[in-house]
Amino acid sequence: MLVRIAVCAAWFFAWPVSAWIDVALIAGAMAQETAQEMAQRQTIAVSDQEQEIDTKGKTQAAPRRDAEPAPANQPISSKAALAPKAEPFGLATERVSEGEILRKWMGVQLEIREDKQVLARCRESASSCPLAARHFLAIVDEGRARNGRARVGVINREINLSIVPTSDLAQWGVPDRWSSPLETFTTGRGDCEDYAIAKYVALRATGIAPEDIKLVVVRNTDASENHAVVAVRLGGTWVILDNRWLAMVPDRDVWRATPLFEIGEDGVRQFVAPTANAQLQDRVPASF
Repeated sequence: MLVRIAVCAAWFFAWPVSAWIDVALIAGAMAQETAQEMAQRQTIAVSDQEQEIDTKGKTQAAPRRDAEPAPANQPISSKAALAPKAEPFGLATERVSEGEILRKWMGVQLEIREDKQVLARCRESASSCPLAARHFLAIVDEGRARNGRARVGVINREINLSIVPTSDLAQWGVPDRWSSPLETFTTGRGDCEDYAIAKYVALRATGIAPEDIKLVVVRNTDASENHAVVAVRLGGTWVILDNRWLAMVPDRDVWRATPLFEIGEDGVRQFVAPTANAQLQDRVPASF
C-alpha cells in the first residue's frame, strides 16, 4: 500500500630567498596593523552591544556584561524545554465518527479480541496452541525480554520477516481486507496494514502504553496510494515502522508521505494539516 564532497584547492606562492629581510619587515608591519584593527573592532563590538537598534527604530537594552551566568543545569524556561510530541508528525488530530477506515478498524478490533483469547489459552496449555499462535507468542516473548528501542526493533524485524508481502486482491480476491495477527500468521501472507496490525498488537502485548503506539495511514505521494505503518514513541520521538524496510525511521525523516489517519485504542483520528487531508480520502486500498 504504502518508501526513500569538497575539493580543497591550495595556492602556493614562493618568494625569492634574497628578499627575506623585506618580507620580515613587511610581515611585522602587517601584524602591527592587524592588532590595531582587531582592537578597533572589539571597541566597535562593545559599543554595538551597549545599544542595539531594531528595524522599527526602537532602542533595546543590551545584556549586562557583568551579569552572572545561569547555572549550566538550569533550563532557560519551561516552555523552551523540549517536550514529547503529542502526536506523530507533530500534527493535531480530530476524531473520526464515520467512514471506511473506522468501519474496518472496528471490525478488526473484534478479531483481535478473539485472538487474545486464543493466546491466553496458549499460555495455559501449549499443547493445544495453534502453530500461528505459538509463532506470534514467540515474537512477543522475544520483545518482552528487551527494553526500549531494542524491544521495538526486534518486534519490527521479526514480523517483517514472518510475512510474505501479498496484496489482498491476490490473497483474498478483494481490493482491501484487514486481518488480525493470527489470521495473518496462519496464511503467512499480508499487505501493509496486516503487517502494521500485527506489530501493533505484539507491541501492546509487550507492555507499551496505548498512548505511545499508533497505526498510521499515510498517502504515498510517489505511488498515489495509501500505505499503513506503525508509529511508536521512544524517548519523546516518534519512530515509524514500515514493512518495506527494517530500519526504524523518525517521523521527521519520512518523506513523500502525507499522514492521513491515526488509529489506536481510542478509535480513529484524522490528522489536521495545512493541506486538505480530508480530500485525500477514506480510500483504504494500499501498497504492500
